[in-house]
Amino acid sequence: MKRIDAATLKGWIGDGQELAILDAREEGGFGPSHLFWAVPCPLSRMELRAPALLPRLDVRITCVDGGEGCAEILAAYLLSLGCSDVSVLSGGTPAWVAAGYVAFSGVHVPSKAFGEWVEHHYETPSVSAQELHAMITEKRDMVILDSRPMEEFVRMSIPGGIDVPGGELVYRFGEFVTRPETLVVVNCAGRTRSIMGAESLRSAGIPNEVVALRNGTMGWELAGFTCAHGRTESYPSRLPPDVETALSRADRFARQHGVRFITRAELAALTADATRTTHVLDVRAPEEYAEGHLAFSLNAPGGQLVQSVDMWVAVRHARIVLVDDTGVRARMSAGWLRQLGGWEVFVLTDGLSGRLESGIPQPPCPEADAIDVPQISPAELAAMATAGSVQVVDLARSVQFRAGHVPSAIWGLRGRLARIAKHLTGDRQVVVTAPEAALAKLAVPELRALVSAPVKLLTGGTAAWKAAGFPMQADRRNPEDRDCEDVHLLPFDHNDGVEEAMLAYLAWEVDLVNEVHKDGDAPFGAWRS
Repeated sequence: MKRIDAATLKGWIGDGQELAILDAREEGGFGPSHLFWAVPCPLSRMELRAPALLPRLDVRITCVDGGEGCAEILAAYLLSLGCSDVSVLSGGTPAWVAAGYVAFSGVHVPSKAFGEWVEHHYETPSVSAQELHAMITEKRDMVILDSRPMEEFVRMSIPGGIDVPGGELVYRFGEFVTRPETLVVVNCAGRTRSIMGAESLRSAGIPNEVVALRNGTMGWELAGFTCAHGRTESYPSRLPPDVETALSRADRFARQHGVRFITRAELAALTADATRTTHVLDVRAPEEYAEGHLAFSLNAPGGQLVQSVDMWVAVRHARIVLVDDTGVRARMSAGWLRQLGGWEVFVLTDGLSGRLESGIPQPPCPEADAIDVPQISPAELAAMATAGSVQVVDLARSVQFRAGHVPSAIWGLRGRLARIAKHLTGDRQVVVTAPEAALAKLAVPELRALVSAPVKLLTGGTAAWKAAGFPMQADRRNPEDRDCEDVHLLPFDHNDGVEEAMLAYLAWEVDLVNEVHKDGDAPFGAWRS
C-alpha cells in the first residue's frame, strides 16, 4: 500500500490534476478536524458511497483519517474495487497539522466557506432578525423566501415565510413577486443558503431589492423571536409562467462565469474519455427526478449541491455536467460551481430528451447484491413484536432514528456491530432495517457472526413499516448526543446547550474566510485563470 507524507499531498492539491481525498472516519470523527478538500467516505457506508464518488476507478485517490487506521481499511477496499492509484496519508490529519498545515472543523466546509466569500466579494446585503421583525410588524410590502429543503422548513421557519429551495429561487421567483417595489428576504437556518439564495437573485438581475436574513432561523431565535413549526407553504408544482425571463437571466449568469454547454452526443464523448472523471448531476427537485431522468445521472438538487458539493463530488478538477428540464436551474448552479472553483462545469442542453428512467434508484452495491438474505415483512414483524419474539436493529442515521423508528428498536452503526450484539439475546429473532436495503444486507452476515439468534432483513425498511400504518417511536435522547458517532451534530440537533451551540456555529461560519486564507487551497473566484 502506497503511503505519502503531508508535503506530498499538499503538492498534489495544488498541481491542477484530478485528485480525490477520501476521509474514512465516521462523520462524528471527521467533523472536529479534517483537510479542507477531504470528502467523508466512512467505513460503515464505503460500499455505497465510494462508487458514487468515483466514476473513474483509476483517478488519483488519497485516503486519510485521524491516525487510527481507518484509512488503510478504506484503501484496501478501493484497491479491491479496481482503483489503481490509491495512497494513504501517513499519520492522518494529525500529521497534516504537525506539518504546519490547516485542519478544519465542521462539515461541507468548502461550500460553507464559499458562502462567506460570496458575501464579502459581492457585498450581499442583509438584515438582522430585529429589523425583519419590525418590517413584519409594519406590514411592509415584502416576501420571505426560505431557501432550504421542505423537511427543514417544516421543522422550523420564519413566520410568513415560503419554502423555495435555493436552486429554485431564480426559476420560481415570478410565482411570488410581481411588483419591483416588493422587498425580497431570503433565509435559511444559518448563513450559507441565505447568502447564496439572496446573491443568486441579485446576480441574476432581479429588479427588486433582495437581502439575506443574517444568521437565519438561528439568529431569529437568538433574538428572542419564535419560529413557526409544521408549515408547508411552497411553490406550485408547475412550469413557471415567466420561464423565458428566468432562462435569460440564468443564461447570462452562467456565461459570465465560464460555464460551457454540450449536447447528449458530446456528453457521450466526455464519459467515454478514460483519462478524465465526469460527474453527471440532475439538479431538479427529487420528485421531478423520480418522474424521469438520465439513467447515469445522480439527483443533486441545485441549492443543496452548492451548499454541500462534497455530498456528490469528490474529484477535484473533474468535469461536472448539470442537467435539468428548462436549463434555468442547471445554469444557476453551474455558475456558482465555477466560482467555487476547481472543476470544468457544463450544462447539458438536451438533457431530458430520449429515453429516461423513473423512480429514485438505490446506489449500486454489488457486494450487497451477492448476499442472499432471508427477509421479513412489516406485518410479520408486527406480529412478532406483539409476541415479544423479535429484536430490531436500525442502521439509520442517528438523527433520523431519533425522529422515528420501529418501537423498541436498537440504534446501531455498521462497524460498531459488536456493541449492538451485546444487547441482543439468542432466544429472539433479530431483524435489521436501514434506509438503504444494501446497507442492511451488508450488516446481516456481519451480525450473524456475532450473535446466536437468526438474523433477517425487514423488507422495505422502516419506510415500509411506516407506510403500512404501524406505529413509530420517537425519542430525541435515543441515542444521546455523545453517542451520535455517525454525524456532526448541528445546533438544533443537540439536546442540551442549544443556544451555545448556535452561537458557536455562527461564529465558526463567519471565521471560515480567515481559515481559508491561511490554508490557501481554495480557488474561489479564480476560475478565469
